[in-house]
Amino acid sequence: MDLKHMANIIRGLSADGVEKAGSGHPGMPLGCAEISSVLYFDALRHSPLNPKWPNRDRFVLSAGHASMLLYSLLHLTGYDLTLDDLKNFRQLNAKTAGHPEYGHAEGIETTTGPLGQGLANAVGMAIAERMLAERFNRPGYPIVDYYTYVLCGDGCMMEGITSEASSFAGHLKLDKLIVIYDSNRITIEGSTELAFTELVKDRYLAYGWHVQEIDGHDIDQIKEAIATAKQENERPSLIIARTNIGQGAPNKAGTAKIHGAPLGKDEILAMKKALGLPDTEFYVSDEADQMRTQVVNRGSMLEQEWNQLFNEWREKYPELAKEWDRAFNLDLPQDLAAKMPKFQLGDKIATRAVSGKTINALAKEVPYLIGGSADLAPSNNTHMEGYGNIKAGDFSGRNFNFGIREHAMGAIMNGISLTGGFRIFGGTFLVFSDYLRPAIRLAALMKQPVIYVFTHDSIYVGEDGPTHQPVEQTESLRLIPNLWVFRPADAEETVHAWLAALKRLDGPSALVLTRQALPVMPKHDSTNMDKGGYVLYAEQSKLDLTIVAAGSEVSLAVDTAKLLEQEGHGVRVVSVPCREEFFAQDPAYRHQVIPPDKPVLAVEVGVGSGWYSICPGTQIRVFSLEQFGRSGKANEVGAYFGFTPDNLAQEAKKLLK
Repeated sequence: MDLKHMANIIRGLSADGVEKAGSGHPGMPLGCAEISSVLYFDALRHSPLNPKWPNRDRFVLSAGHASMLLYSLLHLTGYDLTLDDLKNFRQLNAKTAGHPEYGHAEGIETTTGPLGQGLANAVGMAIAERMLAERFNRPGYPIVDYYTYVLCGDGCMMEGITSEASSFAGHLKLDKLIVIYDSNRITIEGSTELAFTELVKDRYLAYGWHVQEIDGHDIDQIKEAIATAKQENERPSLIIARTNIGQGAPNKAGTAKIHGAPLGKDEILAMKKALGLPDTEFYVSDEADQMRTQVVNRGSMLEQEWNQLFNEWREKYPELAKEWDRAFNLDLPQDLAAKMPKFQLGDKIATRAVSGKTINALAKEVPYLIGGSADLAPSNNTHMEGYGNIKAGDFSGRNFNFGIREHAMGAIMNGISLTGGFRIFGGTFLVFSDYLRPAIRLAALMKQPVIYVFTHDSIYVGEDGPTHQPVEQTESLRLIPNLWVFRPADAEETVHAWLAALKRLDGPSALVLTRQALPVMPKHDSTNMDKGGYVLYAEQSKLDLTIVAAGSEVSLAVDTAKLLEQEGHGVRVVSVPCREEFFAQDPAYRHQVIPPDKPVLAVEVGVGSGWYSICPGTQIRVFSLEQFGRSGKANEVGAYFGFTPDNLAQEAKKLLK
């Protein structure tokens, strides 16, 4: 097995792919060719004919700009990625997108590109491996037993999310996580000396990691380092591989010029000549074809051995096998709604408290539901009573203490969701959703059904003041494609929001919840609550005006409607707990709920620009908060900004005139 030859084949393919596309990043593919050759042809336990084999080793290319490296590897090891796919690199609708996109090509474990996200996803995958092993492995039946490998670069090391995730991985002692750091000391602007001079080895030792330093072009050293990392059973491993960016390119190697631009035809020809490769574009040798066959055969054999073990396990532990199937299919009990908390009209309870009661009811019925908070469980009400906490050496619990690491929490949740077998939720204050927004965006992009619990949703946070009073966050979350944002108006809507989020499997959901108590309201048409918007309070006379709102503003809208009724106006109140779900309905239903021939007043204690789209063509006025809040008692702050029935009635009269 000539891994050096395979490394050179990888160099040729990667350089040709970037050159044909006219854009891309050849530096890391050339510099990490030996590392990736050892990984894919020697170290990884994977089955190219079945990329979703549950017990495969995971490989995450955290430095996603080096995507031609991954595509070359997938082609050379027998995945469903052809030479034509490589030639189509970075073209519209190609499997080989500019950065690895989850779901585009088999063998891509996660979407990477924003630096550090992939490494943090991998921490989630390594956590999931430990949790699945704890739940399903039995003596003699290690059906869950895989490693998670990461290849990252200097850029990943500089990102803050990497620090958060690596700290958490060290805390949990994730010994089956192996990170290879391509330390080539070059970024777009030039040498890392410009901005990055820390001692990475010392930093990771402080995190509690096992650290090795090697020559990243020495195949024997790479093999030995991986073998040593696999023997480590107390700590995650970091392998610092010193490499030369663009290794093999005779004139551009070691310079920033090769990081993110094609080599040029002359440089490629010179490189191929120096490496002993023919001039042929996208050249794959006979030896490489033979290696592909070997990798495929070995992977199939590993999978067959596992299948035999798995089938024996299923026969010996049939109830456990049913649990496995339920977890990986995310099956929900048919009568789940009947087992949720019930509330009486007039009860006043914060929706964050209702969410907490609902989470604990769900925990009893959905054993694969897991979650936690960024050090705010008592405030977010996210703790599942009696189900233990995840900690180093004991992954049997269901509660996470993510610490004050919102960004890493979001990316770790994505990694767990991508692994399968769990439904994960994570909580923090709504105002801090900004800290995990990049991970939310990637969850939406990858269609991962993670759930966010965002509490303390408005200026009614009160005395903590404008730094903790979210104003723009709810509307900004609604802007993320494929993220459904639920802002329930009372306890019943909160329970429904949780059930709707659990039923949703093609994207993430965010629950935006109150700190203050809200009354449980009578509902004119609760049967349509699952349509994202419905008539909560019906007009008592001929309709003159519709008030549309979500969350705490719905009860305020009802009080406003009752004031206007005293003056003879017919006013309807429409609750829209999930605008995305409402917009997904048939236009006829939406017009039935919000008649387009009557004026509309939309109310939101926050930025309200999105409400203008609630019923196009309608005369609409949005009463919202387009500035930061104030520190003071919650009700006084609300009144200061005009969120009272009397003031809203005056706003409504302007429309009625």
